[in-house]
Amino acid sequence: MSGAPLERDLAYQAEILQGVSRTFALTIPQLPDRLRDSVGNAYLLCRVADTIEDEAALSAGQKRAFSERWVGVVEGGEEAGAFAEELGALLTRSATESERDLIANVSRVVRITESLSPRQKQAMLRCVKIMTRGMAEFQEGASLEGLSDLKHLDRYCYHVAGVVGEMLTELFCDYSGEIDARREELFALSASYGQGLQMTNILKDIWEDRSRGACWLPRSVFLAAGFDLRSLSPGQADPGFVEGLNRLIAIAGQHLSNALSYILLIPAHETGIRRFCLWALGMAVLTLRRTYTTPAFGSGQEVKISRRAVKTVVVSTSALARSNAALKLLFVGLSRGLPRVRETAYPVV
Repeated sequence: MSGAPLERDLAYQAEILQGVSRTFALTIPQLPDRLRDSVGNAYLLCRVADTIEDEAALSAGQKRAFSERWVGVVEGGEEAGAFAEELGALLTRSATESERDLIANVSRVVRITESLSPRQKQAMLRCVKIMTRGMAEFQEGASLEGLSDLKHLDRYCYHVAGVVGEMLTELFCDYSGEIDARREELFALSASYGQGLQMTNILKDIWEDRSRGACWLPRSVFLAAGFDLRSLSPGQADPGFVEGLNRLIAIAGQHLSNALSYILLIPAHETGIRRFCLWALGMAVLTLRRTYTTPAFGSGQEVKISRRAVKTVVVSTSALARSNAALKLLFVGLSRGLPRVRETAYPVV
């Protein structure tokens, strides 16, 4: 592939990232040049999978079929143009204008994937396979009754986020031999990091998910507190619901603590990678705090952190990015007051 077409595709990738994810559009540019393009491309591959999952007009069977075809596109055996045309024709207003634009330009995204190293491509394909097949499985069983228990929640979080943490670890290791030397330690924490971020989003987006006919909360946790998720309604602060919510906040907080341990394994001089990870972690912790202090929230907007809070995370973590001791103290401060994991049976890395 000549340089000019690839450069145009990369310019499109940078532009569309601004539309499909404000968070990743903020964090990805912090990465070193050699990582920025691959991580941005990996995110867009996952974003296509998310667009399929989130499209309300698609049946569960259609979602599974398009997910399998998307795997084929990333593998190289399925024609990207036909996939984009057929999926694009079925997208409704539940997809944003940027998501529709992304689907229409899938060929450009995949051309970037094809230009990457074998290890990068292998990591991305593995992620897309696990993510799309897991999403299809959970979409087929989605209901307002919630998931059965914590193990079921763990499986869901792994398929939609934990595997992304594993993929990013492989990309980081491909970039740096020094990081690769710690691959085993990093990989052991990577899925937990992803789960912490995903659980934070699940708790924030309870009502948005319910509007689409899904609930990703574990029934057993709330039944143990005397609350049935089928009776859930916006704006309530039933004591049983709050007790179950706080238990999940505690578990999410423990996963985010594991995320900090993950970040501290990244060499201190790799400040770009650390900022990329730290900004997401800091915003998740502050979102958990707002969820904890506003249990009767009726929409994700009510617990969404402010731009000022985002700026505080960016400035503070960037200033302290090289110091493990300072980052530990900052994390303690940001998470002060959040409930803690009580059950010793729950795995803590």
